[in-house]
Order: sequence, then structure tokens, then C-alpha cells
Amino acid sequence: MSKKALIVGINKYPASPLSYCINDAKAINDLLLWNEDGSSNFSTDVYTDIPAKAMLKEYLYELFRHEHEIALFYFSGHGCEDECGFHIATRDGVPNDVGVSMSDLMIMVNGSPAKNKIIILDCCHAGGFGECHKSSGTAIYLHDGITVLLASKAKEKAYEVNGHGIFTNLLLEALKGGAADLNGDITPGSIYAFVDKALGRHQQRPVFKTNVSEFVSLRKVIPQVSGDVLQQIAELFPTAGYSFPLDPSFEFKNDPKEKQEPIEPYAKEENVKKLKDLQKLTGIGLVAPEGEDHMYFAAMHSKSCRLTPLGQHYWRLMRKK
Repeated sequence: MSKKALIVGINKYPASPLSYCINDAKAINDLLLWNEDGSSNFSTDVYTDIPAKAMLKEYLYELFRHEHEIALFYFSGHGCEDECGFHIATRDGVPNDVGVSMSDLMIMVNGSPAKNKIIILDCCHAGGFGECHKSSGTAIYLHDGITVLLASKAKEKAYEVNGHGIFTNLLLEALKGGAADLNGDITPGSIYAFVDKALGRHQQRPVFKTNVSEFVSLRKVIPQVSGDVLQQIAELFPTAGYSFPLDPSFEFKNDPKEKQEPIEPYAKEENVKKLKDLQKLTGIGLVAPEGEDHMYFAAMHSKSCRLTPLGQHYWRLMRKK
């Protein structure tokens, strides 16, 4: 099954033009096309300054009517909320018919045979998507396999800065690797966590909604550590709570041939390699020194190191494998 993305950016609204939505669309497309190692990722259709609502609806129907592994819709432009609920604004929008309505989009998404449906909206009032609106009184349900990432809450605006929307700028950093897990996979959940943390207490707050049993990978980057190093967790730590003992023989600088005064026992090649792997695991938050702030001092002072809670989680995964 394929991974398909529809990417739309609209700048040229007659009454209220925007500056960077086309930049957003092109940058998102560039990242989704390929994984970091150069392997193909999504097949994409990119449309900018679509002139009419009917055209956008046609593109959406085409995206969601197929049995894709992932069907992803990204939009950057104007969003608005009126008495009838949330709308993705199109260039031909008029009062009472602003663009593609939430209800129209929900019908397409909920009825799609695609295994995973991802909606990413960078527009004002995006949080209104998927909410029960007072005019309808009808509850809104996300069917199985749907995940929604929205730039702002229903009553909030979405802002542009430095050539991109604030939300999309963070989304791009997340897709470049900022939201990658230890295997290099970037999921909707990890993207939201990255964006939410980066925005902090900013007046624009992202919204995340999902109904899935597990997250899919939207892009893969080269992992921070190799699988061989990750496997060392299970080999160096016989139990999840084990304290791995260190001494000066693990530190390569503790060489009697060096000018400084070495401490016995002197550096041993086997132990030096283990410490280098442990330091890599420390760098990604899986291992921590005990009684010292740095692994170097833990070795030189004959202290120990242990698995962090996240390290214990990966230790269990390695043991299962």
C-alpha cells in the first residue's frame, strides 16, 4: 500500500492575502518526498493558490477514495469559523460559503478506505476541526485510523514569521529529525510533543486529536545511535535496575604513556569501547552516571552508571527481541 500526500498552500486571497503559505507547502513537500537516507517516502500532489472550492474538494475526494497505507492532507492558508462551524477558506469564498466545511471534510475522511488518515492544518481557528458545533448539536467522531494536527485552538489565530507559519516552521524542524525516536522514526505523536514543547506558553497553542491503536511513521531519519550500540543495553545490563561498575580502566585518557599522572587500573581497550558506547547511550537519555555529573568522572572515581526509566523501557524491548 502507498503513502500519498495532498499539500496545499494559498497566499492570494482577494480580501486578505497571506505571505508564506506557498513557502510552507513547498517546504513540507520537500521533506515528505524523501527519507533522510534518500529512500522514497510519500508520493505527493502539491497545489498552490487553488482558485476555487470545487477544485480543492475534487483533490480531497481523490486523496481519500483510495486504499493508501497513509493518506495525508496538509493545508496552509486561511481558516475561519462561523455559525455553521469551521471552514478551510478558498479564494472564491463568499459570506456563508467560505470554503470547504468541516462537515464535508469529516465525511470524506471518516469514509476513506485508507488505513491511516492524517490531517495537518496550519490556519487560524484550526482547532474547530473535529469539534461539535453548537449549530448542529451533533457529536463529531474521529473514526479508526484518523489523526489530526492543528496549528491553533478554535478561537485562536495562527501566525506567520520568518518565511513560514509558526506552526509549520516547527513542523519542519520536527520532520528534519527533531521529533525522531531512537529508531529514527517520526510519528504524529512525536511531532505534536515537539511542537507543543517548543511553543511553550505562546499565545498560539497546537491541538492534537487521534483515534489510532499505534502511530505510523511519517518520515525516517538516520538514528542518533546505531542498532549495534542500542543492543548494548541488553548486553551490559543483566537486569533493568543493574548498576554498571566503572573504574579508571574505562577512560582512554588514563594511559600511562600520557604526560598526566594516570590512575590504576590503566585504560583497557575493551573497557574503553564499552564506555564509548555507554556515553552514546547517555547522550540520548538511556543511561546516566551515578554519583557524578559526567561519565568521565564516574569512571575516574570508580563510580557506576544505570539505566534511566527510558533506558529500562528499551532494555525490555531489546530483551524481547
